[in-house]
Amino acid sequence: MKNNTIYENILKDCGLKSTKHRTTILEFLEIANQPVTAEQIYHELKEKNISINLSTVYRTLETLSDKELVLRHSVTNESKALFEYNNRVHKHYLVCIGCKKILSIENCPLCEYEKLLERQTDFIITGHKLDMYGYCPECQQKGLMGEKYN
Repeated sequence: MKNNTIYENILKDCGLKSTKHRTTILEFLEIANQPVTAEQIYHELKEKNISINLSTVYRTLETLSDKELVLRHSVTNESKALFEYNNRVHKHYLVCIGCKKILSIENCPLCEYEKLLERQTDFIITGHKLDMYGYCPECQQKGLMGEKYN
């Protein structure tokens, strides 16, 4: 976890004014163990007696996302976006559609495929995103599985 001076410098480097809400949200996202919703951030901050409105959380996340300090993820069949601190580490995820648990996949399985596609197509690939959806072992044991999609 960084101290507030570091968050202030990060915000300043991106051309943003350092505010209590921005630094608090950045700090919360950095220590979160998985991407979270704006509502989860709001409730956690309220539990810590930090005065903030849900609309402020959304606006702050949008601003931080625009400056690429925060990554925004969309999960299939979910209307809520998930947010995480952008620590500049390339990641992919396994997403449980039963309990909404999100696990990070170690090592990118697409690097070699990306190089192959560049050679085959002369396309310059600047990035990719891969999220895998299914059911975690706990949801499987609870019988919460739907049909497998191919």
